[in-house]
Amino acid sequence: MKVLLLNGSPNKNGTTYIALNEMKKVFDGEGIESEIIHVGNKVIRGCMDCGYCRTHSSCAFKDDCVDEIATKFENADGLVVGSPVYYASANATLVALLDRLFHGYHFEKRMKVGASVACARRGGITATHDQLNKYFTISGMPIASGQYWNGLHGYAELAHQDKEGLQQMRTLANNMSFLLKSIELGKKQFGLPEQEPKQMTNFNR
Repeated sequence: MKVLLLNGSPNKNGTTYIALNEMKKVFDGEGIESEIIHVGNKVIRGCMDCGYCRTHSSCAFKDDCVDEIATKFENADGLVVGSPVYYASANATLVALLDRLFHGYHFEKRMKVGASVACARRGGITATHDQLNKYFTISGMPIASGQYWNGLHGYAELAHQDKEGLQQMRTLANNMSFLLKSIELGKKQFGLPEQEPKQMTNFNR
């Protein structure tokens, strides 16, 4: 099994990395392959709803690393999205990437396990969680939960002092590992749930 962890912070070794790396240690101990990819410093443009992806298997834009990450996501069993908190929301570069990953690449995402991590000096974590978790819920991805809102507080030089936050990361990773293994067993015995043809309702006024 594989888990992809996206570090949405422009600071490669900042608080978001510390949080994700704490999770990676647990995945390694559980025998789950994991990779942290630093995306917060990339040049990634946002989705323009140009329609290209409706007739192709990828996005029209070929900028920093998006195709590569899409391939890794397709081959992963779980996705962890980590972001610093900016004005009670995620880093805009990360949001641009997620918009295109979830809208522009049509590989099967159902039953891949998702988890979000938000890091802040002080506040805004819960709003950022709400924002990030919506990507999972529209894609049939079960969301792993922990013991509180998944996050780490403080600038990088102080984040190691947030013992509660570090414990939250370990708890989240342990719960996600259990969910990944349980779903893997379920898929072997039962397969994926049947899916009806998608109904699209458009109301015009």
